[in-house]
Order: sequence, then C-alpha cells, then structure tokens
Amino acid sequence: MGLDMYAYRVKRGMITEQVDFEIPDGDELHYWRKHPDLHGWMENLYHEKGGKEHIFNCVNVQLTEDDLDRLEVDIKNDALPFTEGFFFGKSESEGREDDLEFIRKAREVISEGDDVYYTSWW
Repeated sequence: MGLDMYAYRVKRGMITEQVDFEIPDGDELHYWRKHPDLHGWMENLYHEKGGKEHIFNCVNVQLTEDDLDRLEVDIKNDALPFTEGFFFGKSESEGREDDLEFIRKAREVISEGDDVYYTSWW
C-alpha cells in the first residue's frame, strides 16, 4: 500500500465540474509514487476549487493552464507544502525534474484541445 498519484488526459467537455466529478479513467498522462508534497499541493487546489471531501483520496480535480503555471512556480521555488501521511512516504528533491516534465506534457495536452485531471489512491 502507499500513495499512488495519477494525471489523466480526457476529451475536452467530459469534465463538467472542476472537482468531485465522476469520469471513466482517461489516458494515463503521468504517474507518481509516494510524492506527498505534490499531493498536498493538489489537495490545497482541490479545496480552493470547492472540493467537499474531508479526506483527499480517490477524488478528481481538473488542472487548468493557470493551475499548471502556479504549480511550476511552486516547484521551482521549492514551495510545495510539506505533507505527510501514514502511507505517503517522503518527497525527494529528485522528483523536481519529473514534476516539470509532467507540467510540460499537461500543457501540451491542453494546447491540443483536451483536459487534464489529477487523482490519487492510498
């Protein structure tokens, strides 16, 4: 067991709300294993967008261009929030380049006319 984190690509229009939407899995765009600080950032975003679930697990949050811009700044400034949990492991600084690669891929998907969302399971 542990924190498994995913970003998916779906056809534009399939996501009808920014959070808490039900959707069949799209095409996997990116996968992270036990990167709790990034997960904490996504949880904060989820609640900013109106997410109602108290436990941020197995819920979806759409990622927009603006979200990706903010995420990139926080990654480059080492400003992801320290996050911990029983199954989460520890974020490692080596993940920074992988996170930036995800942002690049997600921007490409959005520029091609599709949407991106984040989800996790632990």
